[in-house]
Amino acid sequence: MAEKKSRLKTLTDEYRALAERLRLGGGPDKIKKQHDAGKLTARERITLLCDTGSPWLEVGLLVAYDQYDGQAPGAGVVTGVGVAAGREIVVVANDATVKAGSWWPETIRKILRAQEVAMRQRIPIVYLVDSAGVNLPYQGGVFPGQYGAGRIFYYNSLMRRYLKVPQLAAVMGPCIAGGAYLPALSDVIVMVDGTSFMGLGGPNLVKGATGQTVDSESLGGARMHTNTSAVAHYMAADDEACLRLLREQIARLPRPAMTRHPSRTRAKSPQRPPTDLYTVLPSDHRMSYDVHDVLACLLDHSKFDEFQPEHAREMICGHAAIEGHTVALIANQRGIVKTPGGGPARFGGIIYTESAEKVAYFIENANREGIPILFVQDVSGFMVGPEAESSGIIRAGAAFVEAMATAAVPKIVLTVNHASGAGYYAMAGQGFDPDFIFSLPTGRMGVMEGESAVSAVYGPELEKAQKAGGPSPKLTQQVEAMRADYEHQLDAKFAGARGFVDAILTPEEARDMLAFTLQVCGNHSGPHLGPYVLPNTLL
Repeated sequence: MAEKKSRLKTLTDEYRALAERLRLGGGPDKIKKQHDAGKLTARERITLLCDTGSPWLEVGLLVAYDQYDGQAPGAGVVTGVGVAAGREIVVVANDATVKAGSWWPETIRKILRAQEVAMRQRIPIVYLVDSAGVNLPYQGGVFPGQYGAGRIFYYNSLMRRYLKVPQLAAVMGPCIAGGAYLPALSDVIVMVDGTSFMGLGGPNLVKGATGQTVDSESLGGARMHTNTSAVAHYMAADDEACLRLLREQIARLPRPAMTRHPSRTRAKSPQRPPTDLYTVLPSDHRMSYDVHDVLACLLDHSKFDEFQPEHAREMICGHAAIEGHTVALIANQRGIVKTPGGGPARFGGIIYTESAEKVAYFIENANREGIPILFVQDVSGFMVGPEAESSGIIRAGAAFVEAMATAAVPKIVLTVNHASGAGYYAMAGQGFDPDFIFSLPTGRMGVMEGESAVSAVYGPELEKAQKAGGPSPKLTQQVEAMRADYEHQLDAKFAGARGFVDAILTPEEARDMLAFTLQVCGNHSGPHLGPYVLPNTLL
């Protein structure tokens, strides 16, 4: 049975192949062009910046991969969380192999998401700038709006003035027009001699606007900005020297005084190897399984203390550890769940009134105790029907959502299979600003499953057609088109391409990344609510 290729294995292989292609950015020819210009690629720069062998969590790898005819892999920017000089940091690195690192609408969203991680966790953020500026044909999605490019500079300003989040910028190529405010609003600016340029307008724009003829180096080169304008603070001979200087700057930063590291236990291996997830999860996402088997692949062995295990068993709550990091865990149980005392069985993956009340109480306790919460999602929604309504499911569901939404502790989400309906919201969906949100390749995110949607839209028409001898070819085509559309939109890769999840995690890396994000979340003991919380002294 272990030899049989599971659905998770098939989808993981597909994801790995896609991820490998996307990490090439603009492709070998553009990488060679970058090297010929005496510059490293974005990923090479990140590798030299970060500590050897340290964790690297890339955020938004799949963003925009299926848009723009495939011309915008990663939206032209690499964003993620790593470790440099022993410090967790956020990195934003323009990928100049993709349309000269120009900004697409999705580029803005990725940069904002990276800044939000830095603000919420109060960890340094490093900008490796190498961008030709706004991708002009798409300026309508880049420049205006509440979440247009201007919000990047708004976040820059808040981090400098109020949040005291260190911002370091290295101009390692062009940095043109409004993009120049990103390094200008940072604490430290490094430029690379001979290959970097920073200016509100390039030589061509200056010629057209003022009639003056000037070369790039005199207008905005590293020597001019370090020796004359004093806009930049340091000049490096090449990319390698620039990255060494950044590491030195990070190393001298003081450790934050207010950290949140709950009692940490000695790390233990999980009861089951993470690769067992390939056989634990069923080949059909509609089939049942025991979520305890999934948890055995993720949690430290012998560290799961389940809360009210015999009550509302369709929801699992308990305290555990991942690589020694204490966590309050909430998970959906799948399959048919027997109720104590011989009551009617319940459908796993559905939230009932009692389970909503149980989880709400558990969340409030975790919040009082200051323990981060991990949500392991495989939820199809809240129960419906006369019994559910008369039991007060709406009130209980609202209490669940409110407890989750207002919990000030870090929240991390891992979607295993389903993330449907209001259950997705209650289990810390993206709209509630979890600190990190991940999915296995099997994750399916949507209002409902395709068959349910077909029944809702075409049910009466199909029932009528069956009585009349069968559906017409046109109706059959419409139904099949809807099924195919739902299957496409429910795919985890679709969610990743639109930034609905920070990353898709393979079974082999899921436990390690969960442990790393718990470590990252420990940098700030203050409230983890929304993209940022201003210090109490300002409120």
